[in-house]
Amino acid sequence: MSADLVIKNGWVVTPQETFKGGVAIKDEKFVAIGTDDTLPQSKEEIDARGKHILPGLIDGHVHFREPGIGYKEDFTTGSTAAVCGGITMVMDMPNVVPPTADADKVREKIKIAEGKFLCDYAFYGVVVQTNADHILPMKEAGVIGYKIFFGETIGNLPFPDDGMCLEAFSNIGKSQLPLGIHAENRQIMAYYTNKLKSEGKNDPVYWEASRPDICEAESVHHAIFFAELFNTKLHVYHMSSKQAAWMVRDAKAKGLRVTAETGPHYLLREPKDMEKVGPLLKMNPPVRTKDHAEVLWDGLLNGYVDSIATDHSPHTLEEKGCDINGKLTKPAIWDCISGFCGVETGVPLILTEVNKGRMTLNHYVKVASENPAKVWQIYPKKGAIRLGSDGDITIVDMDKEGVIDVNNLHSKNKPSPWHGWKVKGIPVYTIVRGHVQMREGQPVGKPIGKHLRPLV
Repeated sequence: MSADLVIKNGWVVTPQETFKGGVAIKDEKFVAIGTDDTLPQSKEEIDARGKHILPGLIDGHVHFREPGIGYKEDFTTGSTAAVCGGITMVMDMPNVVPPTADADKVREKIKIAEGKFLCDYAFYGVVVQTNADHILPMKEAGVIGYKIFFGETIGNLPFPDDGMCLEAFSNIGKSQLPLGIHAENRQIMAYYTNKLKSEGKNDPVYWEASRPDICEAESVHHAIFFAELFNTKLHVYHMSSKQAAWMVRDAKAKGLRVTAETGPHYLLREPKDMEKVGPLLKMNPPVRTKDHAEVLWDGLLNGYVDSIATDHSPHTLEEKGCDINGKLTKPAIWDCISGFCGVETGVPLILTEVNKGRMTLNHYVKVASENPAKVWQIYPKKGAIRLGSDGDITIVDMDKEGVIDVNNLHSKNKPSPWHGWKVKGIPVYTIVRGHVQMREGQPVGKPIGKHLRPLV
């Protein structure tokens, strides 16, 4: 047998083990995994000496802004940033213009994406007050899952009220696809925001106080009740609070089909950081104090936080309301938009923590590759180094050090709170179905990305 690509002399890392050797890929699938002497000849060979060979890393939460908001990001720039950050697949959000809210819009988005992605991709459909009858048709059109924006966020989409949720959760349960939620209580947010504004508290450091932990906790509790009632697979996006994490833990213990993700900013940053980086760190939900981060880390290590995702959501500096260093250029934090680019920085940020001993590389593979694939029901096609799976690989150099420089990022808009952050552990190759898409931090491949549907 001859392969198309062989990667050898590295350390192959799975959630269960690490061994010296490599992999072979033919016709975009893994055809051999083992020690170097067991691998076949190939047309192309990568020497991974001194490096680690990971299953392709997945970012289950990105905003690539097409259609309608392409001046912020587009499928080509976003996926270029993804592969340069070691990501082989992304799941893209539906709060675009027009929103991905019915089967026709799903099909249109899939068509727009053809020939633009450097990595593989999937799309979510949005559930609003008026489209419960479109939920099952959206599955047929090709969504990977659904999203409800319970919290006010970019686009200000009309979320379903409790009456409509009875119908929506029922239909989502019938679809067998997960429902992901942006979990924030809008009434609590409005109360605290108005209170802070009336007190003249306009500095960035007050952002977290406008959306306190009870906002997220109440919304998660509410959604778990509906999910239990209708046996709906429920996923909590960008979980930021210890209370929500404990609710997910308890729901899992009861046997409910509830999963959750968190992001690097919730694990590594605090509200007080906004004194230095200002609106660059403004995100929905906001970053919280260390006691919340410690519970999120514990959740990742002990299985009640399933995955890491970045919530990559780029905007212009003018929209962020600050300069490149985070200094306000608008009167108040309330005038600045939430979100920042993250798909290219997420992997080195967490690999740095792996190097510090926060988690093993094996466990990182579990929460950054295997678990996202399982949550969104594309495992073992994705998220695994095993025979017959897609030949997706992220090669990382755990000894390589660097400093994040926003000027070197590949997104269309680069504002980021990570500028100047020191990292150790950097992706050096991104391989999508056997195609080398990134080498040493630079894009080298073509738009060969494919749209994925769930395996249900």
